[in-house]
Amino acid sequence: MDTLGEPAVAESGSESGVEPFEEDRGRFFEDFRVGQRIRHPLGRTVYAADNAWFSLLTQNQNPIHLDRHRSAATPFGKPLVNSALTLSLATGQSVHDLTRNVIANLGWDGVRLPAPLFEGDTLYSESEVIAVRSSRSRPEAGIVTVRTTGRNQDGTVVIQFRRTFLIRKRPTDREFPARRQEIEGLRGNPPRAGAGACGRR
Repeated sequence: MDTLGEPAVAESGSESGVEPFEEDRGRFFEDFRVGQRIRHPLGRTVYAADNAWFSLLTQNQNPIHLDRHRSAATPFGKPLVNSALTLSLATGQSVHDLTRNVIANLGWDGVRLPAPLFEGDTLYSESEVIAVRSSRSRPEAGIVTVRTTGRNQDGTVVIQFRRTFLIRKRPTDREFPARRQEIEGLRGNPPRAGAGACGRR
């Protein structure tokens, strides 16, 4: 996995015996480059309850997702996972690595479903950065496009799409006064004057 934007690790050894605190702000615009590939670490097994609940929540009443008897008569022979659930899962798996500092999700394009995902399958995802540019209207942000690919436990591609998002550029420490005070409190250092309204608890 790409290691751009590694988190800063607080120094240990405070008298209070507090464990070292790892500050991880997530990726900012500057941490993306074209060609960068990021494997998202968490897989997700899709259960029959997930498929039924998601379909009912979104008012999708197609029996191919809900009726095991009727779906057995289809060419697939068993229920298909709702494709909108597959899209949601693959997007969600990428959030921790890509868009914790997002301002807005701008859209999905080119969604393809080359193979079915079934109940009991496990979805794994990875993304490749395909476009990066500064925003022309928001100097504090940039626009990134990634191509995300989802595979089942056998490595078969079950979904692929492009996603474009508006994401913050890296701020200075002065823009994180409250967060900085919290970190210093965990390190056992006294809070700096004017560092924010959050005190020790």
